[in-house]
Amino acid sequence: MRIGLVCPYSFDVPGGVQFHVRDLAEHLIGAGHEVSVLAPADDDTPVPPYVVAAGRAVPVKYNGSVARLTFGPMSAARVRRWLSDGDFDVLHIHEPVTPSLAVLALWSATGPIVATFHTANLRSRAMQAAQPLLRPSLEKISARIAVSEDARRTVVEHLGGDAVVIPNGVYVDRFSSARTDPRWTGTPEHPTLAFVGRLDEPRKGLQVLLRALPEIRGVFPGTRVLVLGRGDTEDLLEGLREDDRHAVELLGPLDDADKAALLHSVDLYVAPHTGGESFGIVLVEAMSAGAPVVASDLGAFGRVLEGGSCGALFAVGDPHDLAATVVRLLADPSERAGLARRGSRAAGRYDWSRVAGQVIAVYETVRLGADRVGEDLRTRSLLSRWREGPAG
Repeated sequence: MRIGLVCPYSFDVPGGVQFHVRDLAEHLIGAGHEVSVLAPADDDTPVPPYVVAAGRAVPVKYNGSVARLTFGPMSAARVRRWLSDGDFDVLHIHEPVTPSLAVLALWSATGPIVATFHTANLRSRAMQAAQPLLRPSLEKISARIAVSEDARRTVVEHLGGDAVVIPNGVYVDRFSSARTDPRWTGTPEHPTLAFVGRLDEPRKGLQVLLRALPEIRGVFPGTRVLVLGRGDTEDLLEGLREDDRHAVELLGPLDDADKAALLHSVDLYVAPHTGGESFGIVLVEAMSAGAPVVASDLGAFGRVLEGGSCGALFAVGDPHDLAATVVRLLADPSERAGLARRGSRAAGRYDWSRVAGQVIAVYETVRLGADRVGEDLRTRSLLSRWREGPAG
C-alpha cells in the first residue's frame, strides 16, 4: 500500500505523538509498504528520509502542554501538493481536530481516511468548540482509532460516534535487550530512580517527585534521581536542601539507546504525572526494559499497569504517598522483581509487531470498494482564497 501519515506536531521538539508516527512509519516500511509522513519541521531540522517537512511551527499551549503547530495558506498549499504527489491508497491523520496540518489534510482530502485520536481530556473546551465547525470534515473519516479507552471516551463525548481502541506501540526488543550502564545502576546503599518527561510541563509531575525526595532519602540517604528530558532547569531544584539537590542528576535529552539503557539500569521508574495522559507509553518502555514502575493512579496508567499488578500505584499529586510507595519497594527486592517480571510480560501486547497489524487491518478495511485518496474540490475554493497568513 501507499500510505500517507500526517503528524500535527513538529519534529523540531519530538514528543509522544511524533515518536508514535515515526515508529509506525518505520514498521510499515519494514513490512514493505510505501510510506510518507507530513509533519511540521524547520528546513534545518534533521528528519528521516520518509518525512516531508511542512515548515516552521509556532508554540501553542494545549492540554497542559505546549504543542508546536503550523497553519496557514502556505501550509495548506504544501498539504495539497503532498497529497497530489503521494497518490495514497490510505491517508492516516493523527489528532485530526488539532489546528495544524491534521485539520488542513482533513479539509483537503477525500477517499480512504483513517484518524487516530491520542488526546484524553473529557473537559476539553477546544474540542467542544471545534465540533460544530469540523463536523462536515469529520464525516469524511472512514475509520477512527483511539490509543486508549480514555481517548475513546473523549472522542465519544466531544465528537460523537465511536472509535476502535488500538494502543500505542513500542519496539519491546529495543528496551528488553538494552545493556546495564554502570553510570545509572543502583545499589542497596545508593538506589537509583528515573524520571522521563519535559521538565517545564507541570502535568508530568516532576515537582511531586522532588517534594517526595526528602522523605525517601530520610530512609535511603544514598538515593539518586536521574531526570531525562528537555526543558528549562532554572529554579527547578529550588526549595530542596543542598544534599538533596546533589542527589538529582539532570541528564537532558538522551538518544533512544541511552534511554533504554537508563530504564534497564535503575531500581525504579517513577511516573508522577498529574493528568492529561491518555495512555502512558513511557510506562510500557520502562516495563519492556525490566524496570519496576511506580506511577500515579491516573485511569490511563492504572489500565496499563493492570490495576497495580504490573506496577505500583500511588495517589495522584501526593508526594507523601509516593515517598511511602518508593520506600516500601526499595526495602523489598522481591516485590520489585515481581513487578518487573509481570510488567515485562504485559509489555509484549504493545509490541509494534502486534499493534501495527491491527492498524494495517483497519487500512485494509477502509480500502475495500473505495477510491484512492484525492482532493476535496468542495474546500479547494476556500483554500485558494487564502493569500497571506501565518508562515507555514
